[in-house]
Amino acid sequence: MDVLSLIPQFGNLLYTIVAFVIALSVIVAVHEYGHYIVGRWSGIHAEVFSIGFGPVLWSRVDKRGTKWQVAALPFGGYVKFLGDANAASGKDEGAMQEITEQSPEELRRTMHGAPLWARSATVAAGPVFNFVMSILVFGLIFMSQGVTREPLTVGELRGLPGTVQGLQDGDEIVAIAGQEVPDFDEQGAWTGFTDALPVEPQLDYTVIRDGQEMDVTGPWLFPALIQQVVPRSAAMDIDLKAGDVITAVNGDPIFAFEQLKEHVEDSDGKVLLLDVWRDGAELEFALAPRRTDEPKPEGGFVTHWRIGIVGGMALEPATEPAGVLASLSGGVRQTIRIIDGSLSGIWHMITGAISTCNMSGPIGIAETSGAMASQGAQSFIFFIAVLSTAVGLLNLFPIPALDGGHLVFYAYEAVAGKPPSDGVLRVLMGVGISLILGLMIFSVTNDLFC
Repeated sequence: MDVLSLIPQFGNLLYTIVAFVIALSVIVAVHEYGHYIVGRWSGIHAEVFSIGFGPVLWSRVDKRGTKWQVAALPFGGYVKFLGDANAASGKDEGAMQEITEQSPEELRRTMHGAPLWARSATVAAGPVFNFVMSILVFGLIFMSQGVTREPLTVGELRGLPGTVQGLQDGDEIVAIAGQEVPDFDEQGAWTGFTDALPVEPQLDYTVIRDGQEMDVTGPWLFPALIQQVVPRSAAMDIDLKAGDVITAVNGDPIFAFEQLKEHVEDSDGKVLLLDVWRDGAELEFALAPRRTDEPKPEGGFVTHWRIGIVGGMALEPATEPAGVLASLSGGVRQTIRIIDGSLSGIWHMITGAISTCNMSGPIGIAETSGAMASQGAQSFIFFIAVLSTAVGLLNLFPIPALDGGHLVFYAYEAVAGKPPSDGVLRVLMGVGISLILGLMIFSVTNDLFC
């Protein structure tokens, strides 16, 4: 065996692990800080704030008596509040008796002795902080990207093979092939507009340049251009890259993304031979499309054959700054879309409408972390925000041992006037841990065999 040949694989694996640890550590830190800070505001003392588990690598105690630490196993974290382990498990009767013998002021500083509202707020704060983080990150990304300038204006021309490029940076596009260009945010109008365009390699563009209207020749608006490669896809497996242009499928020349899509959807999973233009070089690839379950705008899922690429326009539209409120509003909408899509996906997997292979485990998430990090800082940060929403949602599930399970216990306490008995808590916590372990095993199996 050539040991040197393993170095690139080891390097990729190390890159993936580092990206995964960074993503998970950020999300865990935000989640646990939500528990910590709201608990502190609510008068509950935090004894330990830990990123990771196992042997402690670094620690310090702050002026409030909280021990902040980083542990050796960076796959989670926790906040230990005064008395919370005892109150949650009921296993240490001696310690429970010691807590109840404390003065009212000392008891109030424990998780067990805090009012119901304080305990509920502290537990709910972790997922809430995950959602807030996602909204802020999405909002900042939208703000940095800006909004597309109206009318549609050429910001930058993309490199395309064999095209006559009459467009220039700064051109305001009034019409294409005689069809008036709608506002960019009118999705319905854009669908009708693109459907009405003749599918030809070259089109006539009416533009305003330096204050004068003129007609120039430009490429088909949506070429077979790869703008983004989807992680863990057939395209990523064969190392297709953003900026690649697919010029032929099985020897048939193409110039439009829709033509590529038709070849893929008609493939029935058979191997496709792709001719690819990359920075002036002609390359050849072979890949087999994969069945993919995709959410529909009206709800539900539809199954298609996909190779895992996102297309783009023949030009990069010029943008202008986006307002703070508009960006945050976009962040809220994006977060809600992720939550809605996740819940819909889980329901459709339970009912058997879509494959359970859509559920990824830690291996799949790690691979996606590395893939998104390899596509740039913005893609990686966007992925962290998506994962943060997913972690917040998962923790709200009404499963004992998760935050949602604790909130269910508190809801019972609010209605019944007393918490569940220690015996019931022990049984339910055991069931919850079993469910979580079973889900973990199932998701890892998906990562390995789907």
